[in-house]
Amino acid sequence: QDEEKSLLLINDDINTFQHVIASLVEICGHDDMQAEQCAVLTHHKGGCVIKMGDALTLEQLSVKLKDHNLDTIVL
Repeated sequence: QDEEKSLLLINDDINTFQHVIASLVEICGHDDMQAEQCAVLTHHKGGCVIKMGDALTLEQLSVKLKDHNLDTIVL
């Protein structure tokens, strides 16, 4: 019943690729390649969907990513 939502990572001019990749691996469970692809896409396109799931789970991930200074939106 709960519709699937998307967690969008927003590009910024603050964080390094290494920090973004490490954060995605640690918080979202990405492997290195997946995290690197998301970081590059976010850099070039301004944003990238990094996770799909229920709203509650994504909101919790969003809070953790914000603690790492990453900007995200649940859509």
